[in-house]
Amino acid sequence: MVTKTIFKRTSKLLEDLDLKINEVNADGNNLIKISEKALLIIDESIRKLKLLVSNHHFDHIAEEVLFFKKLKPQFIAKFIYYSAVLDIESHKPAAGNKALKKYYEAEQEKLKSFYVEHSEFYSYYKREATYLDHKIFVRNSYDLKMKLSSGFYNYDPSFTTSHDHMIARFISNEQFDQYLKMQIENSNDNFTTKVFSPLSWSGSKVGLIELIYALYQMRCFNGGNIELSEVIKFTEKSLDCDLGNFHKTIFEIRNRKQGPTKFLQLVSDNLNQYFMNSDAE
Repeated sequence: MVTKTIFKRTSKLLEDLDLKINEVNADGNNLIKISEKALLIIDESIRKLKLLVSNHHFDHIAEEVLFFKKLKPQFIAKFIYYSAVLDIESHKPAAGNKALKKYYEAEQEKLKSFYVEHSEFYSYYKREATYLDHKIFVRNSYDLKMKLSSGFYNYDPSFTTSHDHMIARFISNEQFDQYLKMQIENSNDNFTTKVFSPLSWSGSKVGLIELIYALYQMRCFNGGNIELSEVIKFTEKSLDCDLGNFHKTIFEIRNRKQGPTKFLQLVSDNLNQYFMNSDAE
């Protein structure tokens, strides 16, 4: 199998995985059940990904680096994230809001400690540096002088490099931090009054979902490290609207006869017409 085909199948696998996870998140509010279902789905996708790559030889180092630095970590990050949520929710004490707030804040401190411990490589990741890529994102190529995971020798060398798992940890931690902040906000002792937004959506709900989904696919929210359901919930709260079963709406958008980008095309046409009229004045 050629590398181009592997990249194409990996992208499709990730897109399908995102859709399935969003469906699971939309099913209910029980975070333990959601996490358990999500982990089963993610595990299946990772197994398929492993079959694609384990016996594949990349012709160029740049291709292998791309896979292990950018693509594989997106799958592993999801598994790490839902494992963390499952662990923290299944051990959550049956206590009042103040105790729960401390419980989640303690998890935030663990994240801070992790970043301190791995500050050097985190800096490399945030700066989008590349000078070590040929050592740390290529299979069977690593430097023993560098800091390696204690479980590195238990990894499958056909599907693992020395640092792709660390990239996945950084990605998952960013999402996990958002989750902790939300839980802390929800467990705040003080009753908060609803803040009414001066904005309300007056267009079609289908059009808004089409717009949100387009931006979501472009990874415009949190660098792509957020679930679609969370974006939808934020939009509903901010624009005082109910978007209903958005998964069903997205399915209908993808399969409508006039094309999936009807609203986006209308937005583009109107904006172009406005600029043309402005230039003519």
